Amino acid sequence: MGIRELVGAKARAAKEASRALALCSAKVKNDALLQMSRGLEEKAAMILEANRADLDRARSRGHSRAFLDRLTLSEARIEEMALGLRQVAALPDPVGKTIEVWRRPNGLEIARVRVPLGVVGFIYESRPNVTADAAGLCIKAGNAVVLRGGSEALDSNSLIVTILAKSLEKAGVPPEAIQFIDTPDRDAVLALLAMDRYVDLIIPRGGEEFVRLVAERSTVPILKHDKGLCHVFVDEDADLAMAVEIALNAKVQRPGVCNAMETLLVHRAVASRLLPALAPRLFEAGVEIRGCPRTLGLVPRARAAADEDWDTEYLDLILSVKVVDSFEEAVAHIRAHGSGLAEAIVTSHYRRARRFTQEVDAACVLVNASTRLVDGGQFGMGAEMGISTSKLHARGPVGVEELTTTKFVVFGDGQVRE
Repeated sequence: MGIRELVGAKARAAKEASRALALCSAKVKNDALLQMSRGLEEKAAMILEANRADLDRARSRGHSRAFLDRLTLSEARIEEMALGLRQVAALPDPVGKTIEVWRRPNGLEIARVRVPLGVVGFIYESRPNVTADAAGLCIKAGNAVVLRGGSEALDSNSLIVTILAKSLEKAGVPPEAIQFIDTPDRDAVLALLAMDRYVDLIIPRGGEEFVRLVAERSTVPILKHDKGLCHVFVDEDADLAMAVEIALNAKVQRPGVCNAMETLLVHRAVASRLLPALAPRLFEAGVEIRGCPRTLGLVPRARAAADEDWDTEYLDLILSVKVVDSFEEAVAHIRAHGSGLAEAIVTSHYRRARRFTQEVDAACVLVNASTRLVDGGQFGMGAEMGISTSKLHARGPVGVEELTTTKFVVFGDGQVRE
């Protein structure tokens, strides 16, 4: 069977399963999610063994430490995956929810109701924990899903999907509702992007070039999870002790993910106090600082930033730092270089905080909080498919409700159009 035929068969099977899944009750779907959670916990040792094989291959190919961190599973991360599925099961079921109802003068009763999308194609790179999140969210929303993970996590993902699909079957849900394209051939991605007969939405999650390729080639509507070039701006009226902790968390808590800070902007009025206090803690954590000339004067160990640094998503322990003259300059810098995912300000000035939330165009804007909090789980959404930088049809963390659409349900008693 060729690549296109293989992908087509999986997409067709997912479409058939989606019709049955759309009619499943909340109880049946929640039972399936709990079975999936138990399955991961029971097979944790097997998952770790498969993940070690993926890690060995990745190391032999010279992948970076940030890449290896994204690829690595541990007992704690598997437990987080299982917990995430239980949290999704505990969420309200959006399917069938009536959003609004109104009656027309001619007696027609019109309702807008939430329904599943159908089949979601999810294309993602090295993080195998995302496999369980994506499958769980799609099942809760009544969607089948076709998963295509990166070749570097093939063993981990294949086993995780097998466990999840068997768990669906135990709960009486068609196991075909979770499909996995288990070939490393890149043509499989292009084949999936052309399956508009069976697939209703494509969600790409990966690097900027990869997402651009998907956007250019897909005949299926897409919801982009683009790069995360996130900023933290320390305002002149910031609590500097708070600013140090927020900046440190935003950069080092997990640097290889999209909501980690890549650029720190510091108002000149507080730079001479903030940077000498923050820099040693960043260096202690292994961070390389690349700074503007004024930063270099305050942090001699820093390297000079090049023009391209302000546009680079490092996904590593590297941080660009710029001292700015004003709030307006900080906002202008974010507008010029930000990716629209998450931006933060640290300030005690109420009006400036409000201006920041109004003037900065991003999926998430934060006041006095780390960008690392921009996450479906942290927002109480159970888990997320990713953080959408698109403006249609969902923006920010994509959870269960964002994986539904709406339809109009109209009741009449013989009305016709005059």
